[in-house]
Amino acid sequence: YYFHCPMKISLFQGILLGVFGLSALVGLFVFATYTSNGGTQTIGSVVIWGTLPSAGIQSTLSTAAQTDTDLKNVSYVQKDPATLLSDIATAIATGAAPDIILASQEELRALTKFITPIPLSTLSVNTFTNTFVEEGRMFTAQDGTGYYGIPFLVDPLVLFSNRSILSSSGIAKPPATWEALVGLVPSVALLTPSRQITRGLIALGTYDNVHDARGILSALFLQQGIPISSYAANNLLTADLGSTSSDTASLGSAVLSFYTQFADPSKVSYTWNTSLPDSERMFLAGDLALYLGYASRARYLQDANPNLNFTVTPLPQSALAKDKSTYGLVYAFMIPRGAKNPSGAYQAAALLTNATEQSLAAQATGLAPATLSELANIPSSDPTAAVAYAAALYSKGWLS
Repeated sequence: YYFHCPMKISLFQGILLGVFGLSALVGLFVFATYTSNGGTQTIGSVVIWGTLPSAGIQSTLSTAAQTDTDLKNVSYVQKDPATLLSDIATAIATGAAPDIILASQEELRALTKFITPIPLSTLSVNTFTNTFVEEGRMFTAQDGTGYYGIPFLVDPLVLFSNRSILSSSGIAKPPATWEALVGLVPSVALLTPSRQITRGLIALGTYDNVHDARGILSALFLQQGIPISSYAANNLLTADLGSTSSDTASLGSAVLSFYTQFADPSKVSYTWNTSLPDSERMFLAGDLALYLGYASRARYLQDANPNLNFTVTPLPQSALAKDKSTYGLVYAFMIPRGAKNPSGAYQAAALLTNATEQSLAAQATGLAPATLSELANIPSSDPTAAVAYAAALYSKGWLS
């Protein structure tokens, strides 16, 4: 998808953007060493536009500002991911751009034309690599000269299990591998004589009624080492998932065959079809044993049905896999062109990736921190957070 902004940049606008860019590069965001106590500069007013729910981010900012007054003038406006791109383009064209955009890598490709990269002279490769989760590298600028964003939070794909269904089916714990999962279908799925599904094991095989189908399919492809998209000669290329006899095509075909078997009435693994309701709704109703979703949904599920007896475990892996992987949404702070306070935006981003602020944000949103140091401090009293923190370390993604 390519968005073209028909606005021509005047000489004045070009000079103004240059001034903004220069001010952003004068070392005001010295990521590894900046603290709110050292130095006399203040952040000032910073406006964040983001796709995460406002309640969690507002709570983080309010609590953090009580101990760090530099954040007292940082505000957050929630935006619809579907209109974020057009909103940003319009805001920049009219001189009303926010100071920070908070979005995941799923929006990154379309946003890059509106983002001012952070140069390596400000944020070095060594500092970035040693500070953030591996998936954060997706925000590396295409030419390798800097970073489009500063990772903030990670929302990994995990497995939700209805403990009551599993227990009554004689299953002691959720499956850890896909192979084990397939074997559970006959023990859990309930079908009428006409093959209508009254209780399913898991929602796989279709797309429109599988909540987060994009993330689930992405995880399956990535677990098989299929990159889905990659850069070559400054162009974004998609993987060959079946048009030739290449190894990647063969793996892609195998992934799709695995996925679609769950919606094939002729297979013993049949447990889902297009006539069923949305998978998250069916899980909430207690008619689905396993549900694949993002870790942040745990709180919604608990609030939507307090009587739902569920647990959270890591996404299943292949029994032959040497390394774990899952799909994750990495949310990062990005500085748009035309930001009124780029230097304050950098400083705000730096503060919000400090240990205290990372912990506050994780607790308030249900996501995992993006910093390696904070991921080492797994909350012992929150089983869901423990799974999310661990999964964030091996989360992967791709540019759309």
